[in-house]
Amino acid sequence: MARYTGPRTKVSRRARQLLDENKAKYFDRRPYPPGEHGRGRIRESQYLIQLREKQKLKHIYGVLEKQFRRYYKEAARRSGITGTNLLQILEQRLDNVVYRAGLAATRPQARQLVNHGHFRVNGKKVDIPSYQVRPGDVITVKERSRDVLPIVHAIDTVDRPVPEWLEVDRDDRKITVKSVPSREMIDLDIQEHLVVELYSK
Repeated sequence: MARYTGPRTKVSRRARQLLDENKAKYFDRRPYPPGEHGRGRIRESQYLIQLREKQKLKHIYGVLEKQFRRYYKEAARRSGITGTNLLQILEQRLDNVVYRAGLAATRPQARQLVNHGHFRVNGKKVDIPSYQVRPGDVITVKERSRDVLPIVHAIDTVDRPVPEWLEVDRDDRKITVKSVPSREMIDLDIQEHLVVELYSK
């Protein structure tokens, strides 16, 4: 399972934006880029700005470059706005849906829960975090996993609003995908058109 395993706060500092809510206190302590010249003024080129937006998206969803490039090609192939298509593809990942529904505290935790086979999609076991859910899909927690500590803890402590495109019954541990998310439903501080500009060069 390929994933980023380095220091997560450093990525947020480089992006000049908190990307991992669990690391807020560390980011607040040093909200400037890492390195000797982190607090110095850097003349930002257009390429740097575009690259930063791409890196932010990759880190938020826990995707590496090769897979992210595949997502971009798929988004460009679809009709509509490429940037919005890209965000929709990322949002419809199974691990992200579990996170958005509040059955996991963080996306890395959601990824691990999915990978360990705790979830069913339409009654069938799915242990692939990148699995693309579709409108009408019903995601449930496996019967033996209903009382797994991370899921119970997330349900009891996470106070995250559920997006409009999902319907969640936390008592039954059930998520229903109502629709494909529109851009307005995706609450990310991301300028996706810059990512499109970067890959269009």
